[in-house]
Amino acid sequence: MNQAVVLGSNYYIGLSIIRCLGKEGIDVIAMDYSNNDTYGASSKYLSKQLIVPHYKVEDELLVYLIEYGKKQSFKPVLFPTADAYVAFMDKHLEALKEYYLIPMTEQGLWTKVMDKAGLKELADKHHVKIPETMNSNAIDWGNFDDLIGYPCLLKPTDSPSFVNQYRKKMFICNDRESLLKAIEKTQSDGFSMVVQRKITGPDSNVCTYDCYLNQSSQVTHSMTCQKIRQFPINYGASSYTLQRHIEALHQIGQRFLESIGFKGFAEIEFKKDDRNNEYYLIEVNTRTTTLNCLLDRAGINFPLVAYKELTGEALRNNIFKSSTNYTFRYHIEDLISIVNYFKTHQLTLADYIKNMRYKTIYAIWSFDDPKPYFVYMKNKLLRKRNKM
Repeated sequence: MNQAVVLGSNYYIGLSIIRCLGKEGIDVIAMDYSNNDTYGASSKYLSKQLIVPHYKVEDELLVYLIEYGKKQSFKPVLFPTADAYVAFMDKHLEALKEYYLIPMTEQGLWTKVMDKAGLKELADKHHVKIPETMNSNAIDWGNFDDLIGYPCLLKPTDSPSFVNQYRKKMFICNDRESLLKAIEKTQSDGFSMVVQRKITGPDSNVCTYDCYLNQSSQVTHSMTCQKIRQFPINYGASSYTLQRHIEALHQIGQRFLESIGFKGFAEIEFKKDDRNNEYYLIEVNTRTTTLNCLLDRAGINFPLVAYKELTGEALRNNIFKSSTNYTFRYHIEDLISIVNYFKTHQLTLADYIKNMRYKTIYAIWSFDDPKPYFVYMKNKLLRKRNKM
């Protein structure tokens, strides 16, 4: 009886939420600021797409959501699909909770967890390892080489705005000159930045802890995965990931998230450091992620878990401690990554063939719901033709 409102169907995260809920007979509504590239809206599991104000025009979007919520007999469950939507919901949490079901109750916690400086503060307080970090405005050059060294990572504290500006997550700096140049550039653009040590090891050292915490801030569902390849390579999003149980991640992740009073879905990204074999917390995603379709096929439908808990349905806990042969693949981007891994001698033919034995879940393609894939490919071909 409660609708599910998905903010954003122009990326496969939104599509995966639509499929996870729609296949269960839930009335799913997509809200987008444009019709462009919203291939998720072509899913057979979507009830309706609504064009709404852009999230950058906060006041207008807030008014629209409130007015829409007022018209519903039962509060819809609100699902963000990108960090910008999470930041918007966190900023207007109290107003939105009057008309929507949202797992988080502490305003500001989502933002603090997404903020690099805020995350470091929480990690240090709760004794979770995080890469050595310095504020770009207060670099201790005397200890820089020992604590951070080169290459190092220059990261924004406000990731959504930074990605929107530069179309990348960070700057990779190989020496002091390039670091100072990047700091000057980002400062002139108004960004607050931190400098962080690069954790040594291949991309396959990157792992995720995906979980859901109930209204008592207890982990009720969890699963772990291991990235195999990323796009762009070394510092990008997952392009090929294996579902694999890693007990250490569950132990660290559960303790950390419960201790900070987190509620709802979270994905912690860790990387194992080859220097000491310890797992370091890299970032926390506070919304459904790229791996959602993999997690669902492997055994946990996280959007459905959130929907049922918030609408008062009984749930059986599922701390998933098995390893399956399922992998996630973002196909076209993964093909590009494979070429670049080979070029940089980070992938051998033997390893590539070895990884082909797993069962693949594709980001967009689905035999059960093929139309979004064809719309996606059509849009991609049209963009390519327009550039010619």
